[in-house]
Amino acid sequence: MDSKTVKKFREIAGEKNVFTNKTDLYTHSYDAAVLDSVMPSIVVRPENSEDLSKIIKLCSDNSLSMTVRGAGTNLAGATVPVKDGVVILTTAMNRILELNTEDLYAIVEPGVITQQFAEEAFKKDLLYPPDPGSQAVSTIGGNVAQNAGGLRGLKYGVTKDYVMGMSFFDAKGNLVKSGSKTLKCVTGYNIHGLMSGSEGTLGIFNTITLKLIPKPLHKKSILAVFKSVGKASETVAAIIANRIVPATLEFMDNFTIRAVEDFSKAGLPVESEAILLIEVDGHPAEVEDDAQKVEKLCKKMGASVQIARSDEERDKIWAARRAALSALAKVKPTLILEDATVPRSKLPDMVEALTSIAKKYDLLIGTFGHAGDGNLHPTILTDKRDKKEWEKVEKAVEEIFDKALDLGGTLSGEHGIGIAKSAFLRKELGKSTLDFMDKIKVSVDPDNLLN
Repeated sequence: MDSKTVKKFREIAGEKNVFTNKTDLYTHSYDAAVLDSVMPSIVVRPENSEDLSKIIKLCSDNSLSMTVRGAGTNLAGATVPVKDGVVILTTAMNRILELNTEDLYAIVEPGVITQQFAEEAFKKDLLYPPDPGSQAVSTIGGNVAQNAGGLRGLKYGVTKDYVMGMSFFDAKGNLVKSGSKTLKCVTGYNIHGLMSGSEGTLGIFNTITLKLIPKPLHKKSILAVFKSVGKASETVAAIIANRIVPATLEFMDNFTIRAVEDFSKAGLPVESEAILLIEVDGHPAEVEDDAQKVEKLCKKMGASVQIARSDEERDKIWAARRAALSALAKVKPTLILEDATVPRSKLPDMVEALTSIAKKYDLLIGTFGHAGDGNLHPTILTDKRDKKEWEKVEKAVEEIFDKALDLGGTLSGEHGIGIAKSAFLRKELGKSTLDFMDKIKVSVDPDNLLN
């Protein structure tokens, strides 16, 4: 990039917010997906709306490709930049602008860290339900861009279900508004709905209005231990079929259990073939009733059941579940985390298929995930430097996707498409759908500068 343009970026954002040295460029050249890094020419970090608009306009005037980035925790290559492009880092736009306890909404900037926001809401006896595994570091802007899910998705839904409105800048730096602070709003197109999950391809977030709900009065956590993976997955389907909707319903296979126990020392049953971690919440009477039903169902399916007796015991169990990815990452140099998602009734078939695929390609695959909403995370542990094994990994991933689609599922439940899965999109959506998406993209970003 020429020095005159760099100087203009510095005039807008300030010296401390413009990065051009190799170390900083490399730091922002990749995300959490297993993909090759791509070096941008500059990284710019706006601190406010005015600076963000000016940066976008400068990029547009100079035909510079823009990739928006929050914390970079996404797992699909959605923030891997274009070569020699501009990375726009939104982490400095990190203010909670309003937290309204009367109308139950908040307005935040895109760089607000998810967990910090959730904790601020909780102090007001409110709940922000979306809780991606990366919540301690991921940002709200990234969550909306990827339509992040999390452990509570079964009962409470995912990020898009809490986006009431937003303001964002288009590819020319013009401010666009959609939605409202009101629960009902049918003014114009549902643009904020389109932006949720758009992965930075249609605009750059400025502010986001989020719905909050009252926090549950009571909760109960249950650990169900199974001698068979099949029985565990059948139990998930049985719980849903019996019209019980837990707040969370998580699955771990034996390989994952052992890895997590080695990592966290949480006291997990390492001899079990699978476990379900279940939490019910709501009104105390309803919680007790649902917990009894869940316990009865699990025992009927051959499980032994433990109920957390204290908040400390409960927190220890859920901390272990959240450590699953970190624990598996220690096993081998390369970790491929997928999120094939199927209708809940097809979960036993998907679990069986993952076991078969692991044996077929002689690969280590640890499986955990949000079983209650059909969202599994088959995690392949390998070493990308081993070319022969890497070829098997690529074949196994494709077979996992094909199986999910055959069962009426989807390529991604919560991680997004990015670069990693773009080649598979046609299999799920078809040519005409992709053509329609292309027309939308071209109409709002005719020079194809956004991501």
